[in-house]
Amino acid sequence: MGGPGGGRGGGPGGGDGMGGGGMRPPAQQNGQGQQGQQGGGMGRPPTGGMPGQNQNQNQNQSPNQGAARTGERGGTAGGMGGLLNGAQVSSKAKALVAKNADDYTWAAAAIGSQNAASYQLSTGKPVMAIGGFNGSDPSPTLAQFKGYVEDGRIHYFIGGGMGGMGGGSGSASKIQSWVEKNYTKVTVGSATFYDLTKPKS
Repeated sequence: MGGPGGGRGGGPGGGDGMGGGGMRPPAQQNGQGQQGQQGGGMGRPPTGGMPGQNQNQNQNQSPNQGAARTGERGGTAGGMGGLLNGAQVSSKAKALVAKNADDYTWAAAAIGSQNAASYQLSTGKPVMAIGGFNGSDPSPTLAQFKGYVEDGRIHYFIGGGMGGMGGGSGSASKIQSWVEKNYTKVTVGSATFYDLTKPKS
């Protein structure tokens, strides 16, 4: 709390001052305290301010500063291309993933949450995101993924993800290699799928 100010009744913070952490103003004749100077305490803030904040900082800040910062972040995000932009899902690809989807825990699995989210939003069906945001997280492991496939819980694996970002030894890369080696490829337009219910003979 601020130190003793010159407020009415000796209240902390000097009335409407910014706290008593700085110089204590002298009391006026009527007992009403002056505004505290450079206070760093927890006196009552002015309208729109924060406790212990200089009121002039609020007044001098441009209202466009926040928008400018947002624009800078947006420009950076836009430059990252495939990392932040999801996959383009064609109507045929959407129909393939959605077909018989209710028979599975996951209609499909894709590397990276952006790719998985694109298909999940397009179809309204659950899609597993392998490796987290960019495919580098070790979840699920290859052993766990194999177990899901053996139990018939995933219908399709969506190829062309960001498995390379997780490194050659990452779980996502291992899963992708195992799927490509053992399951039938299905091509729909420019999209590649692997039917996890149809192993290669």
